[in-house]
Amino acid sequence: MIWTVKKRLYRTQQQVMKVASAVIPFPIPVLLTGPGSVKNLAENLKVRGLKNVLLVTDKILMDLKLPESLLDSLQENGVKYTVYDDVQPNPTIESVENGRKVYQKNKCDCIIGFGGGSAIDCAKIIGARISNPFMSVRRMKGLFRVFLPIPPFFCVPTTAGTGSETTVAAVITDAATHEKFAINDLKLIPKIAVLDPELMVGLPPHITSTTGMDALTHAVEAYIGLNGNKFTDENAKNATKLIFENLEEAYKNGKNMEARNNMALASFYAGAAFTRAYVGYVHAIAHNMGGLYGVPHGLANAIIMPYVLEFCRKEAEKKLAGLAIAGGIGTRGESEEVLSRRFIDKVKTMNKKMKIPTFIKELKEKDIPLIAKRALDEAHPDYPVPRIMTLAECEELVGKLLKK
Repeated sequence: MIWTVKKRLYRTQQQVMKVASAVIPFPIPVLLTGPGSVKNLAENLKVRGLKNVLLVTDKILMDLKLPESLLDSLQENGVKYTVYDDVQPNPTIESVENGRKVYQKNKCDCIIGFGGGSAIDCAKIIGARISNPFMSVRRMKGLFRVFLPIPPFFCVPTTAGTGSETTVAAVITDAATHEKFAINDLKLIPKIAVLDPELMVGLPPHITSTTGMDALTHAVEAYIGLNGNKFTDENAKNATKLIFENLEEAYKNGKNMEARNNMALASFYAGAAFTRAYVGYVHAIAHNMGGLYGVPHGLANAIIMPYVLEFCRKEAEKKLAGLAIAGGIGTRGESEEVLSRRFIDKVKTMNKKMKIPTFIKELKEKDIPLIAKRALDEAHPDYPVPRIMTLAECEELVGKLLKK
């Protein structure tokens, strides 16, 4: 009886959020696209009267000299810059606070997030802390708790996966508790997003595969959830089609510029979908794998997604069938059950071809109750999943991720 009432309350709140997201004016970043487009960002900053950038990235990208063309173009346009490259694969609150100090010490007036989702998310939260010094990172957890607008913010993704360059979300880890959580606010959406496939050419195959499956997770969870609309559905279907057609090619042949460009667009479309329609249990569980064990987010999503889709296949049957058709692996007239099962099989096959395992090697059996509790605390009531999961069901599902 209590569980029935809880589920009704969850659905009521999700319905309210669906109505709200349909009327809230989500900003859409200006897009700079195509090979070499990163060089055009500096001119856009100059036109806006910005003079002193904090570039948030990581040491690996700096060692690879990936930001070099951007930094050269900033210099050519008379825009000063300071590099903050102390971003970890799962950025922490400490990373944010250190970045905030660098911004203030160098009197910067804008921020560029350059890298994968970790760098971009860290940059977003640095901006939120700069403009909201009275709010700790933990107090901004959840929905719409960034009260004042962040400094002018721009994104240059170097992976095709997170979609962070178009979303309201930023994910951060509390190193003290090993809890990973999201901050969601319209003020975190960047002014400009640069989708330059040249920056992705050198990505290792395992990064290409897992970030690409991250983008697919965004598209799938946005589409099968209950809060989608015409805009999010179209973006999710477009993303799915592009990922099915291009991810394995980008994985096998990283220098294929067309495949790289299409994957960058797919990531953007998937981000546009999930930032309005939300995600689901795949993300809720994956966040905790990242928080507890440091498992890369895209890898965790890729491994977990088939298990969650099997859990809710019947409830999401019609939607999964729609994605199968959109992805070019089915036709109208085939049964929804057949199409939905084929879609899940396609996800499993892609994982297998790209050497993504079926288990999370770091997972410890003793941690399963904590992971399940934290995952459901994150998902309920905000995530409009097709089938609501009990704690026992969540523990059972997480248990399937143990190495056999």
